[in-house]
Amino acid sequence: MFHVKHFGELLKNQRVVAIANQKGGVGKTTTVMNLGAALAACEQTVLALDLDPQSNCSSGLGWDGEGPTSYEVLEGLRPLRDAAVATRFPGLDLLPARRDLVGAEVELLADPKRGERLRQALAASPTDHQWVLIDCPPSLGLLTLNALVAADAVLIPIQCEYFALEGVSELMRTLDRVRAAGNPGLEVDGAVLTLYDERVSLSHQVVDEVRRFFGDAAFTTIIPRNVRLAEAPSFGRTILEYDIRSRGAQAYLALAEEMLRRRRAHEAVRVG
Repeated sequence: MFHVKHFGELLKNQRVVAIANQKGGVGKTTTVMNLGAALAACEQTVLALDLDPQSNCSSGLGWDGEGPTSYEVLEGLRPLRDAAVATRFPGLDLLPARRDLVGAEVELLADPKRGERLRQALAASPTDHQWVLIDCPPSLGLLTLNALVAADAVLIPIQCEYFALEGVSELMRTLDRVRAAGNPGLEVDGAVLTLYDERVSLSHQVVDEVRRFFGDAAFTTIIPRNVRLAEAPSFGRTILEYDIRSRGAQAYLALAEEMLRRRRAHEAVRVG
């Protein structure tokens, strides 16, 4: 059993992390939900920000469908702080989304600063969360651009399947363009391998390939393919609520601790 270490006093500044990969089915939403819960279990305060019109993160966290969403926040109709809602998991809040968010990309086209809406919303209505985890849609459109412009860092989930690195080079080029266009401090927090099946030789090959590509930026923790992990969202629960003893829950708790150790080391270097 994983034992959560005390990190409650660790972080002083909010860190905004975009969970991004233009490929679908790689575990972005699963990671936002369950990494968010795992960080909260490590005594962090977390906002899961749903920026995907599919709104699976919102339903997976048990949102009832009532109230303002990320659409109203992007359109400047509601302050972000007022639109966020508590989830059942202590320390984990949610800025939900509905399918009408898909219209925001069209409506934003006329705005010369269309890529800065989310950054402006975060600045205009700051919250006291130590982490903001943004669930990005499976594309490199305006919604993902808003996430990248607003983010301090990017976390890239990569599934242990064929063509795992397909599109990653394009994503890295997009990050370079975002840095050049006004977010020069955008970092890559790392790549996390998902849907790993130790019985399948391809999974081992993908692990080696991703670690060669990302080097030290690849997280040591690997998220396994796990039935309980797949079942949890249909009950509107994180894996920590649904089955904390499952391999999926233990993996996300380990990933949270690894992220916190990395950030502690990063902040120590900056202070030093």
